[in-house]
Amino acid sequence: MGVEAEVVDISPVRKAITVKRPIEDCFEIFTVRMGRWWPLLTHSISEARAVDVVIEPRVGGGIFEVRDDGERFPWGKVLVWEPPDRLVVTWHPGLDPSKPTEVEVRFLPVEGGTRVELEHRGWARLGAKAREARDGYDHGWESVFGKNFAEACR
Repeated sequence: MGVEAEVVDISPVRKAITVKRPIEDCFEIFTVRMGRWWPLLTHSISEARAVDVVIEPRVGGGIFEVRDDGERFPWGKVLVWEPPDRLVVTWHPGLDPSKPTEVEVRFLPVEGGTRVELEHRGWARLGAKAREARDGYDHGWESVFGKNFAEACR
């Protein structure tokens, strides 16, 4: 049983929140307004120079960090664009784009609001760094999604 067998067994990161906001609003906040709630100072390539995150609203569209001079840094590509229900993207901010992980976000109407479920998967593509990356994102999504995005939806 080598390292590769161990990596294959790494479970996805899963997070969920429920907010008192319509599903359409939640989808728009997550996608169109991502740069407003994403903590660019601490979770970006450009840090203090990062000014926005842009998701091009179509299958094949890019996800970019935008720096104050307009330079764009790719974070991933849109695989599934199904507003207001579902978004699936490749994910590689600052990492090798040939070995992306995958993030799926589902928006589910519930009584009085929306349940938003995030799943970050595909860790095996990262090889020996998979477990460390997964653990880091588990903590990171708790803050970025569970706090920042949730607050933006309130």
